[in-house]
Amino acid sequence: MRLEIAPRRLRLRTPLQTAHGTVAERELLDVLILGADGVAGAGEAAPLPSYDGVTLDDVRAALEDCRPIVHDAEGLPRAMVLAECRRAAVLPQAVAAIDLALWDLEGRRADVPVWRLLGAHPGPDGAPAPVAVNALIGAEDRAGAAAEAARAAAAGFGCVKLKVGIGDDAGRVAAVRAAVGREVALRLDANGAWEPEEALAHVRALAPSGIELVEEPVHGVEELRAVAAEADVPVAMDETAVAPGALASGATPLVCLKLSRCGGIGGLIEAAETARAAGSEVYLASTLDGPLGIAGALHAAAVLRPARPCGLATLDAFAGLEVDPLLAVADGYMQVPAGPGLGVRA
Repeated sequence: MRLEIAPRRLRLRTPLQTAHGTVAERELLDVLILGADGVAGAGEAAPLPSYDGVTLDDVRAALEDCRPIVHDAEGLPRAMVLAECRRAAVLPQAVAAIDLALWDLEGRRADVPVWRLLGAHPGPDGAPAPVAVNALIGAEDRAGAAAEAARAAAAGFGCVKLKVGIGDDAGRVAAVRAAVGREVALRLDANGAWEPEEALAHVRALAPSGIELVEEPVHGVEELRAVAAEADVPVAMDETAVAPGALASGATPLVCLKLSRCGGIGGLIEAAETARAAGSEVYLASTLDGPLGIAGALHAAAVLRPARPCGLATLDAFAGLEVDPLLAVADGYMQVPAGPGLGVRA
């Protein structure tokens, strides 16, 4: 089999400010695995240096380490090939690209969607249940955030997410709550901006606006455990989830998992099983992935069936990206692609 790697750059319509810094564009690596029969499987690597400290060059080098493994992989079981690539590549963002491409290849050869290969059960209409998703509010000012939130509510989103720890949190949170009313869930993401006592003070000040949950108010397993025990709203582990033993710690009632950081679909499902066994509820999100990463997460969601909205409705944030209609959002939900493999092309 042949491995092809190509860079892709996506620009955000509006730069997104987080506690890690401002994200204005995304650099991805598109990966293609071509079989001897002419069938190809597609994947993508989506490192986000400001978020996970992994650069595109790091991932490209890791993928090159997988090239000889892929070359000799024809006829071998997918799991065996992936295990060898995991050993060689190490970086989960690179492993995720190979994982997506291998699942896509297997599904296209079998002419079935990945969710069927994963063992997800369809509903009466023959498809998995649609996945509820949240809208991401990126505006840094009160008026802009309120306008974005109002549009999201009008479009049918039942949950909106707002970055905090970046200034004027109270004003923006209050403006968004006023714009969407009390029926729409409002979740916050601090990206580890605070220390424990500071986090508790901020969360208590924001709680009267009616907060569904707050993601990663602090970094660290024990720091999160301490805040979760005292906070007025549920706390979700996010960035800390990759720390050794974090998923099995049960430190927070909620865990937000991302396909890229988990090493693909298989790694995402394994991580969810570990977190659930420790008593944490799991939902999914994206590190501003491209179309293939979002599709992979939707297939995983068909198996995991998270109870809360997932942060996967991010493709519209990119300027000039022609989004596959199969990845469109309707009334706050996304359908799991039904075509062979991942069901979409980048």
